[in-house]
Amino acid sequence: VQLQASGGGLVQSGGSLRLSCKAPRSILSVFSSNHMGWYRQAPGKERDLVARISTGGITNYADSVIGRFTISRDNGKRTVYLQMNNLKPEDTAVYYCNSYSSIGTYTWNWGQGTQVTVSS
Repeated sequence: VQLQASGGGLVQSGGSLRLSCKAPRSILSVFSSNHMGWYRQAPGKERDLVARISTGGITNYADSVIGRFTISRDNGKRTVYLQMNNLKPEDTAVYYCNSYSSIGTYTWNWGQGTQVTVSS
C-alpha cells in the first residue's frame, strides 16, 4: 500500500506550490494514529525529512525550509499537506510523504512522489 503525493510542478524562484498526500483507507494503518512527514530527494542525494506533524498537530521543520513551508493535516480526509512559499532552486526534488517515527520505520510503502522543479 502506497501513499500518493500530488501537486508538484515547475515554478519560478519565489513562487508557491501546495502538495497533497492522501492515505488509503486501511484498518491496519489508521491515518490519524500516525505522525506524518514530508520528505524530498534531490538527484544524487539521499531522501531527507523536510517537515513533520505529530498526531496532535505539533510541527517541526528542517532548518532550510523554516518560515517558508507549512505542514498540515486533515484526519477526516486522511490527507497531509505541504504549503511551500518563496521556493528556491535548491528546493528542486521529488517530494514524498509517509509516516514519521524517530526510529526510521514507515507505515506505508514509498509512492512515486511528486516532482517539484524551481527555476532561477
